[in-house]
Amino acid sequence: MATAQTLTLEDLPRYTVPPPETGPVLDVQVEHWRREGLALEHGDGVERDPVRAAELYCRAARYGDAEAQFNLAWMLTNGRGIQRDDAQAAHLFAAAAEQGVAQAQNMLRAMGTPRGAPPPCLRPPEADEVAAAPLPAAPNPAPGRVTVEPPWPPPPAHAPAPIVNFVSLVAPDFQLAPALVLAVMATESNFNASAVSPKNAQGLMQLIPDTARRFGVRDALDPAQNIRGGMAYLRWLLARFEGDVVLATAAYNAGEGAVERYRGVPPFAETRLYVRKILAHLGGRRTHPFDATVTPPSDLLPLMRGPGRWR
Repeated sequence: MATAQTLTLEDLPRYTVPPPETGPVLDVQVEHWRREGLALEHGDGVERDPVRAAELYCRAARYGDAEAQFNLAWMLTNGRGIQRDDAQAAHLFAAAAEQGVAQAQNMLRAMGTPRGAPPPCLRPPEADEVAAAPLPAAPNPAPGRVTVEPPWPPPPAHAPAPIVNFVSLVAPDFQLAPALVLAVMATESNFNASAVSPKNAQGLMQLIPDTARRFGVRDALDPAQNIRGGMAYLRWLLARFEGDVVLATAAYNAGEGAVERYRGVPPFAETRLYVRKILAHLGGRRTHPFDATVTPPSDLLPLMRGPGRWR
């Protein structure tokens, strides 16, 4: 029986190949909004309606659709049927550029660093509904009553027993609920200790080399080291964002800098889908106790808790 100190690859199920990585997958409804917006922008088979096109691009952009972000930014930059707004366009180009759209990267170099708050079209889609992956409803207590979070769920049914046992033993050392660690692990690697992503994120908790070094992990493919490193990062992020599971897990995926830059969940398809998966694993649980001595909170937290945050 593996102990908290000796979890090894030999203790874990064998995978013939790593789980395939297909990249961020947009819901078909989001893609439909973008395609409909494109047709309305150019009058392709329908009467041209740039205002409606911009509305549809905006809706898709909130789900992290990089093409919609670029298309809307282009309309704003050129005043194509809507009022020109270079400030909003720069933010939209930046979001598309960070998701790998080469033309957006070129435009951003010409426009410079975006200034001010991200526009509404990059806020999380709390007002929209996508049938395939709905957001859990946020608690709405009566005045004067304390919101009671749902209990932590049991481990995923397909989680290997050695991993569950290890996490259950070690998570308290990092002041973490095992359910949160297992939810991150399930979403990151689906419990494949040998997984390596195209960005060189490695192991069960998918640590990139910089994060591994930051938290003292010498061998990111050693399961015990990998899990401990991921736990250390999660503990740090929970302190940084004062126990907000949505912000902490968004930062685990995209980096705390991106969360602070966008003042909430970054408008990346991968990250917004990632957070939705985490919340589904946790049954909608959105808060976690945190140790304020680990790191000071983000200076931008008050802005992240204002209107437009992920509800």
